[in-house]
Amino acid sequence: MRMLISFAALFLSVALLQLSTGGVGPLDALSGLALSFSTSEIGLLGSAHFFGFFIGCWWAPRLMGSVGHSRAFAAFTATGAIGLLAHMLVLDPYAWALMRVMSGLCVAGCYTVIEAWLQAKVTNQSRGRTMGVYRVVDMSASLFAQLLIGVLSPASYVSYNILAILCCAALIPLTLTTAKQPETPNAPRLRPMLAVQMSPLAAAAVVVAALSSASFRMIGPVYGQEVGLSPAQIGWFLATFVLGGALAQYPVGWLADRFDRRWVLIWLSVAAILSSMMTMGAPGFGQGGVMMAALVFGATTFPIYSVAAAHAHDFADDSERVELSAALMFFFALGAIAAPYAASALISRFGPHAMFTMIAVGHLALVIFGLTRMLARPAPGNRTRYVYAPRTSFLIGRLTRRQRERDGKGT
Repeated sequence: MRMLISFAALFLSVALLQLSTGGVGPLDALSGLALSFSTSEIGLLGSAHFFGFFIGCWWAPRLMGSVGHSRAFAAFTATGAIGLLAHMLVLDPYAWALMRVMSGLCVAGCYTVIEAWLQAKVTNQSRGRTMGVYRVVDMSASLFAQLLIGVLSPASYVSYNILAILCCAALIPLTLTTAKQPETPNAPRLRPMLAVQMSPLAAAAVVVAALSSASFRMIGPVYGQEVGLSPAQIGWFLATFVLGGALAQYPVGWLADRFDRRWVLIWLSVAAILSSMMTMGAPGFGQGGVMMAALVFGATTFPIYSVAAAHAHDFADDSERVELSAALMFFFALGAIAAPYAASALISRFGPHAMFTMIAVGHLALVIFGLTRMLARPAPGNRTRYVYAPRTSFLIGRLTRRQRERDGKGT
């Protein structure tokens, strides 16, 4: 309990940050529609966010080395707040794209600082409990961030000011904490091809995971409006997706620890194809059908990243885990940059169901690739335990490395 209390400032900063930055994506989508942005321009905003996220993941550890944790956190938070406040000053989609780069930079930078702080302070005995609380706080705040759409008016100064206030408020707990600032960790080397060398299937799977998650979270509001959902219902639609992903983590982890993880990935993708088809047909069954489809879609697509990460780590040495986690995040970021713009372009040309057709095709390709990889080599003899892997920063591998080492077991 004393340990958790000592991290309370960090966890509160995470919650406030997630409420702010998690709410700007759906708000931008609905605001763009209200301001007559094209669907492709709205997709550009989502892609710009993940471009900024990628830059932040790479740059944040280096900035911490220059100015320290607290100052780096303050700089990234200020960047995000400026991006939020500037929205209603310039009503142009390309200017907004630059502002979304700033918000993505803020997310990656702040999470890098928080995870570096956690890594420096946790012990082997407290690591599992600390990570559990961290995941619950992050996931819960992400869920509630989607619901803000029901109370924030699109294209409104007040709405963006509220998100900016939450972003600034994230500064207060961390900067006022009396805990001693830890030493700055070395930035992990970025070796993207390490993921391909360890597991081509895992590298492909995280790209498909990005295709599903980034498309849904950034373009989902456009889809929701196209099928007749109100802003409040769109908030529940997005939140139900997050809830489905959270609920699926334990049963999917149980399966991934007991069966060949390649089969788990393949069957998750088969289920994702079916849930994409279910989502396309859901509007005919009313609001309840749409929400149930979003829940199933989240449950079938959200865990794919963690299963793929666990499979890749089965082939890695302990010394390679941090760089492997960063490499997987690199491929996820690439997929997340491309997915929103591609989904929006397809919706613009073929209608709202085109996004889920694209996602289903991506998962079909993953099924085929997974089957070919099973013919190429056998399952690994020693396996790490399944660990839920947040897609937050290149440093997340430091927090999960020892948990994988401690829980590693033979098959």
